[in-house]
Amino acid sequence: MKRTVQKTAFTLIEVLIVVVIMAVLAATILPQFSNSTKDAKESTSKFNLRTLRGQVELYRANHDGVLPGNAWAELTSKTDISGSIGTGATHTFGPYLHSIPENPFSGKATVKVITNDPPASSDVTADNEGGWLWNATTGGLWLDHSDYYSL
Repeated sequence: MKRTVQKTAFTLIEVLIVVVIMAVLAATILPQFSNSTKDAKESTSKFNLRTLRGQVELYRANHDGVLPGNAWAELTSKTDISGSIGTGATHTFGPYLHSIPENPFSGKATVKVITNDPPASSDVTADNEGGWLWNATTGGLWLDHSDYYSL
């Protein structure tokens, strides 16, 4: 009596078809993941801008309409009614922020003082290496990035 042996392996054609299907799926899915990083940075930027703008307005309300200085040291320290940084019984305002948040695109928390409101493209730091754009006269605040400075 002859036994028939059944082969349980995949043929080369079957393996190639599976590889091609996986390549097509990868080609359609991977670009979506690369966009998600950019979208996350943009969302973080918007959140940080809302937070910073809110804290600047709170500082302004507590200090009789006066804005914080160009380096925003007053936002991360205790201040008195005049905005002087210090400690003690008269320094009852703040800190408004634990630290200045970083620009998600550059990783910098620097503050660049500008005179335009809203900012112009010429106000943006070269190579998008800046943190925040700040108009110390109007209290305007923007992201220092060539694609997002108008947020």
